[in-house]
Amino acid sequence: MIQLPEDRRPPLTPQLALRVAVVGSLALAMFAIVFFRLWFLQVLSGDQYLRAATINRVRDIAVASPRGEVLDRNGNVLVSSTKALAVQISPPDLPKSPHAQRAIYRQLASVLGISTNRISCTVAGLKVAGGGTFRLAAIPCHVKQQLALQPYADVTIKTDVSPDVQYYLAERQEQFPGVVVQQVYLPQYPLKTVAAQLLGTVGPINKYEVKEQAYRGVSHNAIIGQSGLEGAYDNFLRGTDGYERVQVNSLGQPTGDLFGKQPIPGHNLALSLDVNLQRAGQQALATSIAANPGADAGAFVALNPQNGEVYAMGSYPSFDPTVFTKTLSEATYKNLTNPAGGDPLLNRATQSAGPTGSTFKPITATAALESGVWSIGDTYDDTGSFCFANTTDCLHNAGHAVDGSLDLVNALRVSSDDFFYNLGAKTNADPTTHPNGGPLDQWARAFGIGQPTGIDLGGELSGTLPTPRWRANRDKLELECEQATGQFKGHPKHASCGIADGNQWTIGDNVNLAVGQGDVQVTPLQLAVAYAALANGGTIVRPHLGLDVQNADGTVLQKIDPPPARHININPLYLETIRQGLRDAASQLGGTSDDVFGNFPEQVYGKTGTAQYSGQPDYSWYACFVPATATSKPIVVVVHIERGGFGDVAAAPVARQILSQWFFGKPGAFKAGSSPTL
Repeated sequence: MIQLPEDRRPPLTPQLALRVAVVGSLALAMFAIVFFRLWFLQVLSGDQYLRAATINRVRDIAVASPRGEVLDRNGNVLVSSTKALAVQISPPDLPKSPHAQRAIYRQLASVLGISTNRISCTVAGLKVAGGGTFRLAAIPCHVKQQLALQPYADVTIKTDVSPDVQYYLAERQEQFPGVVVQQVYLPQYPLKTVAAQLLGTVGPINKYEVKEQAYRGVSHNAIIGQSGLEGAYDNFLRGTDGYERVQVNSLGQPTGDLFGKQPIPGHNLALSLDVNLQRAGQQALATSIAANPGADAGAFVALNPQNGEVYAMGSYPSFDPTVFTKTLSEATYKNLTNPAGGDPLLNRATQSAGPTGSTFKPITATAALESGVWSIGDTYDDTGSFCFANTTDCLHNAGHAVDGSLDLVNALRVSSDDFFYNLGAKTNADPTTHPNGGPLDQWARAFGIGQPTGIDLGGELSGTLPTPRWRANRDKLELECEQATGQFKGHPKHASCGIADGNQWTIGDNVNLAVGQGDVQVTPLQLAVAYAALANGGTIVRPHLGLDVQNADGTVLQKIDPPPARHININPLYLETIRQGLRDAASQLGGTSDDVFGNFPEQVYGKTGTAQYSGQPDYSWYACFVPATATSKPIVVVVHIERGGFGDVAAAPVARQILSQWFFGKPGAFKAGSSPTL
């Protein structure tokens, strides 16, 4: 039997076995990694990538809602909205490369006719080397500035562009990634400068406002009210933006509509303003300022003394709010806020305060009568001088006039300073026991001096009512400033900071206050509210411009009728005596405004005021009213003209034209006074 040879294999050496094991392990590890990655992508991250894919092919395009209209009391349109096209940049959709972004900016500037020259570009709030100032062309500068204010919103480059621009950019979307043309609504101001400071402005919501409770849920691209009535009533005027959801390709070009949500327009706001009275008041103010050398600014208020409805309120100089509907240059904004140019954005009726001169005297008269230091039948011998007791210090009437024996009615008629200096001395109180002042301070505070009126506008000044406590606080601040202590710690020391002169309260402070001089600071609106109380019997009304909120069809949704702030009890006999003095001042021979109002058909109760400023021409005031007892259309008017001179010369003629418009439908001829009295 033949024996076959054995089937032998060469033995596996240890080295070879090790190599086989290493290669096998590496192969197994690679297969494990690939398997795990596939499992991760499919199972754990599948929803995430599905959402990303959806975002890449679907875009939400914001559809702006029109703001509601603002109307006057007779339905005249003061602010409306009109459709327009705006070129915007969506920063997240721009190329990541700065070079590519600059190329897009240059192309877009060419399409829109915007200069590509580099300018100084300051970015507010950006803390970088150089203080946030760059050398950039207009478009990249605007993008950087807006992103600093609102990092998440689209940046509007130009508004009110033509449809041709829209078509051009849409056809070349691949050349302009991140650039879109949106429909927006621009506010329209058919009356231009009329009531500009009252109406206010609108603008894009910023990064601070989106965090506020009032704007919860509001789009980062929303346009909101930024000042004035637009800001105060923004929650009514601002509608709800909608959106259109569209499908786009990889180049961002729309390929189909999906669905969307229609915008909801804002409600209309009806105001108590009478546009004809507003226009007449602004024109009269401008006429008087032009006619009085040195006068350069002023304000007026006209309101209903019974309920606080503001019929008109103007400030000079004014501005055209249309400038805020487009990109506002830094130079333009500086001009609008430059005190040397009149600071047109400032509403001087509520945001400018100063001494009132003799228009303060009815408040002094009330304090003197109610405190018992003076009686209706008392008289004072005005010799042309008032001298402080036990001193040789004396004060004088304007022009050193001598008015003789005067009771309160005649003292108001001729506006005797000496008479009211005397009342100021009598109503003074010991500052150590009365840190909040004596009767004069108490009654001035009751009339609303030194407090905001609560009008439905932002930025109202509270003014200043000087008291011993106020003076002590000012002296304390002055000392801290000089010594760099307290709230001034870390600041340089000063020989004098100009906050206060270090003098304690004296009788002279109260005497000054009695004639509306010294440290007292009053806005025209505050004085109008005080005179409204004289007209209505003591009610401190809460002035308001809003009348009601309406649907587009005129249906009233909400009335705006705030209750009065308070009522002060003035003895009716005292009140009638003060009113008689004001009536005689405007109608009787020798009255301080008789030459302006002596032949006026309505019963005007008025008081001139000439406030003295150190080193400046006098400031002109006039305050008056026609009460409900004399007319079915009661009204209070206060006029203030900076550096206008005597109240009878500059301010009273403006008040006459406002009253003429109110009662007779036309302002009539401008009639300037000539009385050289306070």
